[in-house]
Amino acid sequence: TSNDPLAVTLAVEPTVRRIDETSGQRIRNFEIETTVNADLELLKNWMFAGFNLLYEPEVTRTAMGETLREAKFGGSAALSLRIASNVVVGGEVWYLRHYDSIGLSAFPGDAVMLGPTLYIAFTPKMFMTAAWNTQVWGREVSNPVSLNLAEFQRNRMKLKFAVEF
Repeated sequence: TSNDPLAVTLAVEPTVRRIDETSGQRIRNFEIETTVNADLELLKNWMFAGFNLLYEPEVTRTAMGETLREAKFGGSAALSLRIASNVVVGGEVWYLRHYDSIGLSAFPGDAVMLGPTLYIAFTPKMFMTAAWNTQVWGREVSNPVSLNLAEFQRNRMKLKFAVEF
């Protein structure tokens, strides 16, 4: 382990889909979620801050032969506290922008997501993380409602189990 209070990670997660998640139609979809994560230990072994940058380009070929290109871009900030030797709880806020192009032009809307986070270490090599975010603000350029449910979900949850070997 390192005594450095700052850790930076680049994560690239490609996804290929043959079925649309919403409509169930046959498609060819490829996306690459790319994040830069920075974690900073504010108070030794007790208080932590986290920052993320996200770029997620996506290309979809529909059953009708149409090609759709879009991207999400955004960032987050989080603060967490260790409440037990193996448990860390916190909160995070995300600001996300949606684009109807992978080049970050054609901006149709954005959103702010807010929610709690949890980290539990079961063993030194096995852990779980969980996060739940709800959209607290959003705008769709063509619709003046207070949330942007056209480009972003109202709630999202991420649950991850990991084993290092």
